[in-house]
Amino acid sequence: MKNTKLAATTLALSLFASLAASAQDAMVKGEVKKIDQTAGKITLNHGPIKNLDMTDENMTMVFRVQDPAMLKQVKVGEKVQFAAERGNSGITITKIEKSK
Repeated sequence: MKNTKLAATTLALSLFASLAASAQDAMVKGEVKKIDQTAGKITLNHGPIKNLDMTDENMTMVFRVQDPAMLKQVKVGEKVQFAAERGNSGITITKIEKSK
């Protein structure tokens, strides 16, 4: 019985670590070029966005943000990491943080 619980716990931890690693892989490195608080948009120079099948190394794009409060976390010129998803209103930033 203990071996079964240990195996289940090990499997759960392994799956969690795998999900955490893939979430980190989904984060894209970029640099803030412009912030438009009024429109809820941000312009980023960034690398490939694999989950959106964008493979170019050096792109500059304007994105909507899921929550306009995100724009207060970053400043023009800062290096960031972000996650983006394709939605009904176009590509949207779902998470953004300053690079470490």
